[in-house]
Amino acid sequence: MHGLAAPSANRFGRVSPTTAQHVAAEFGDDLLVLDGGPCAVGIESTIVDCTRGAPVLLRPGQLARAGIERAAGQRLRLKEELAAPDPRAPGTLLGHYAPRARLRLMGAAELRTALELLGADARHIAVWARAPLQSASSHLLLRRMPDDADAAAQQLFAVLRGFDDAGARLIWVEAPPAGPAWDGVRDRLQRAAASG
Repeated sequence: MHGLAAPSANRFGRVSPTTAQHVAAEFGDDLLVLDGGPCAVGIESTIVDCTRGAPVLLRPGQLARAGIERAAGQRLRLKEELAAPDPRAPGTLLGHYAPRARLRLMGAAELRTALELLGADARHIAVWARAPLQSASSHLLLRRMPDDADAAAQQLFAVLRGFDDAGARLIWVEAPPAGPAWDGVRDRLQRAAASG
């Protein structure tokens, strides 16, 4: 038995685990996994780089930007504002957190139109959306995304893993609403969609 210590218990670029079962599925039965229950937050931490003379947000998480700015006593810069916005951690790479299925972010109207056009032929497609949706296909995997950003963040990776486990080839996700409460969820989904 070998020990493993890491900031995340997932393979590089893949969907983060939020339960002990996810970790065991990721690495196999030879790994001893201590189960402390499901993650309460769901998405990873906020990453702020303080080595550049001003705090720079590399990855949003559940810590609100306004709170970090209050604690720092100054505006939090975005990495895109810098001359050299090079990633400083794997979780800040453009393509990350990807399920095996191809993920696409869509608006509610676009989702409704796509499902209407596919009709009963919608197979191997999974949808996570806040908008009420209907499909003529009994093969469509449809999960309701919470209207609350914290609840959506807590469920995000478990939902993506569940869709992969169910054999989805395409995952369509309703784009999160604008606003700082959704920054962490939006960031993870954009990175997952960029990997496909």
